[in-house]
Amino acid sequence: MLPIGYLMIEHRLIDRMIDMMKDEMDRIGQYGRVDTVFIEAAVYFTHSYTDVCHHGKEEAIYFKALDSKPLSAEHRKIMNDLIQEHVFVRKTVDDIEHAKDSYVRGEKDSMANVISALNIITIFYPQHLEKEEKHFFYPSMEYFTKEEKDRMLVDFAEFDGKLFHAEHQKIIEDLEKKRGVSRSGSSTEAKA
Repeated sequence: MLPIGYLMIEHRLIDRMIDMMKDEMDRIGQYGRVDTVFIEAAVYFTHSYTDVCHHGKEEAIYFKALDSKPLSAEHRKIMNDLIQEHVFVRKTVDDIEHAKDSYVRGEKDSMANVISALNIITIFYPQHLEKEEKHFFYPSMEYFTKEEKDRMLVDFAEFDGKLFHAEHQKIIEDLEKKRGVSRSGSSTEAKA
């Protein structure tokens, strides 16, 4: 497997959370209330898995290795844009959490703020993933030797060994079960 395959497997788990965030927006509209337990789990998942685990590997290992390569101006710009997009995701997830806290306090417009912040992340993040997968991942692999790619896979595994990957898989499965989401015949695996 290529290192980007590892990252794309993580993208599929993140996609599942994004789908549930979209569903939560619909539920808020339908029932007129925010599922604060779901929002707390979604914020935790996005901070710990999407940002620390996934963005952590991209920034500390993958992009760091790319930074030492003679990247084309286009690839360097895309990489820098992706890093800035990670910053934007962090801020947007903080906005979701703050809107949820306002909702719990009963503040005016807090439900609309929750919906707005969820809407931003559910529109933005799939575009971010598409940029990585369709415009950056495969071309960027050309900068590495087979040995460097193999080393990156080892580095990814060691990075994950320090985190709780299975815990995040279970969070998604538990939330999907609670929300009645069917995963028949699906897999979090991606091929690269």
